Amino acid sequence: MGATLTIRIDDALERELKQYAAATHRPKGDIVREALRRQLALARFRAVREEVMPLAEKSGMLTDEDVFKAIS
Repeated sequence: MGATLTIRIDDALERELKQYAAATHRPKGDIVREALRRQLALARFRAVREEVMPLAEKSGMLTDEDVFKAIS
């Protein structure tokens, strides 16, 4: 399966996670893994965006809408 990671969370976060897991009928570990994947994907996206923004601005693309129009 993979590595095991142990983390400490405060009581309020534990209650919220437990309630969400019960409401969605999912294991807490699945929820945490999904949240971590999303956070890491967002970090990668931000890093790429930061790298290409100067190039986009030089091309006249100043907003996300400009980029969307260019690739649509």
